[in-house]
Amino acid sequence: MSSAFNRVLLKVSGEALMGNAHYGIDPTVIVSIARQIREVSRLETQIAVVIGGGNIFRGLSASSQGMDRATADYMGMVATVLNGLALQDGLEKVGTESRVMTAIQMHEVAEPYIRRRALRHMEKGRVVVLAAGTGNPYFTTDTAAALRALELDADILLMAKNGVDGVYSDDPRTNPAAERYGRITHQEALERNLKVMDASALALCRDNEMPILVFDINDSTAIARAVAGEPVGSLVGHLRDAR
Repeated sequence: MSSAFNRVLLKVSGEALMGNAHYGIDPTVIVSIARQIREVSRLETQIAVVIGGGNIFRGLSASSQGMDRATADYMGMVATVLNGLALQDGLEKVGTESRVMTAIQMHEVAEPYIRRRALRHMEKGRVVVLAAGTGNPYFTTDTAAALRALELDADILLMAKNGVDGVYSDDPRTNPAAERYGRITHQEALERNLKVMDASALALCRDNEMPILVFDINDSTAIARAVAGEPVGSLVGHLRDAR
C-alpha cells in the first residue's frame, strides 16, 4: 500500500476514546487508534492529530448549564491535553515517535505549539499531537482542526467520526432512510446543515479549498485506506494534487 498524500491532519473526537464506556479513556481504544496512526506513518505520510475532549468535559454543555462560557471552554481545552498525553503514550507503546504540542503552554508535559517546530517534527517522521484547541474560548476543536490543517499545509483533513461512516442527509442513527453522500461540496454541506463539523470550521475549509474526508474511526483499516487514496467515507470538496 502506498500513500496518496504527503501530509494529513487527522481530527479525532474525544468521544471516540471512550470505547463502550460513558466517560473517560479506554486504553485499548487508545492503542487501537495508535496502531492505525502507526500504519499511516509507515506509508511515509506526515501526520498531525487534533484531538477533542468531549469524553472528559464539554465546554458548550457546561456553559448551557450556567457556567461562564470562557471558563468552560478553557476547561474543555485542558481535557484535550489529557487525551493528547494518553494518545502519545499509546503511540509510544506501538513504537511510534510523537510529540504533544499545546495551544496553552504547559511546559512540564508538552511543547508549546509553534508552527515551524510542528513542521520540523513531521519532517523527521514524528506524529504531532495537537491539543488545547486553538487556545481561545468560543472555538471548537473542529475549528482547531481546520486551522491547523491550513497552517501546516496538509493535503487533506481527515475527520474521524465515532460510529458514523460518512456524511448523511440526516442522522443515520435516528433515521434509517438517511442518504449517505459519497462526495459533496463544502457549500452544499453548509446549505444543507449536514453537521460535517461546526459551520465556522466548514466555512474556513471552503474558503481555503481544504478537502475533508469523513469516515468511521471504529473501522480499524479506515485511516490507512483513506491515506492510501482508497474510497472511504464521504469526501467534502475536491482533492488537491499531492504526490
